[in-house]
Parts: sequence; structure tokens; C-alpha cells
Amino acid sequence: MQQSVSIAPQLISILETIPDPEIPVVSIMDMGMVRSAQWVADEVHIAITPTYSGCPATDMIQATVIETFETKQIQAKVTLVLAPPWTTDWITPRGRKALAEYGIAPPLSPMADKQALWEDKKIVPCPQCGATDTQLISAFGATACKALFQCQSCKEPFDYFKCLT
Repeated sequence: MQQSVSIAPQLISILETIPDPEIPVVSIMDMGMVRSAQWVADEVHIAITPTYSGCPATDMIQATVIETFETKQIQAKVTLVLAPPWTTDWITPRGRKALAEYGIAPPLSPMADKQALWEDKKIVPCPQCGATDTQLISAFGATACKALFQCQSCKEPFDYFKCLT
């Protein structure tokens, strides 16, 4: 379930153009990282929650937000908000669809995630062919928030975005 956020409507279209640097097909809005964005006098104050507190892309996200607003002649201040921690529940339906189309299986529910990662149940669908005859290859993929799977039907490897709640 998406965490309650406060974003000035005129800022949404700008924030939707800022990609996640590790997964460029989704925006920071799609990933649910933007907690608030409001005008304060002649400056925009934006609060973001990284996907996890040690995310190496956090500095890049902050810099990209500031640069994006500067191209619109808008001063922006970015603040990190670590509580409550980000959860995959905050990924929007559009973000989940974009992840799958990009070849990353979107997160399952917390219980299904545990079954897929620890019990090797065949429940993570392949983003290429849709088959659930998939196998966990490594609990850690390209980044700590992803696991590496392989589809036994089409033989393609793919990342699975772990459920974080």
C-alpha cells in the first residue's frame, strides 16, 4: 500500500521525469521514493526515501532532482527521510509494469517472497515468457535489492526485485 505523500500537483510532472539511476525505465515517483514536494517561498522542498538506507544511488538521485529543477529555473532542496523505511509496497502499478517490461520481475508479497527466496517455490514469474518454472540462482543480483533467477522454460536469466516491507 502506497505511503501517504504530499506533493504539489504542478510538481508531479517534473518528478515523473527523474529516473531511478539503477533502473532507468522507472521514475523516482514510480518507485514511491518521493515523500513530499512542496513550494516554500520561491524554492521547492522535496523529501525522498531511498529504496534502502545504504543505497549507493542516493547521492545521484539527490543531485539529479536538483539538476532537473534547475533546468526549469526552479531552486530545489532535497531532504532524505529514512523513517518510515521505504517498502516495495510503495512501487506504483505503473512502476511494477515497467519493471516487468524491462525484464525485472516485480516484487511479490512478503510471504511469497520468503517462499521464493528461501524455500525455492516456483512462484516468481519470468518477465520474458510468464512461466513460473523459475529457479533461484543467487539471492543477490546486480544490486542487493534484487535476486537472480533463471526461467526453466525459456532459459533466460532475470532479476527479481525483492519484497521489502
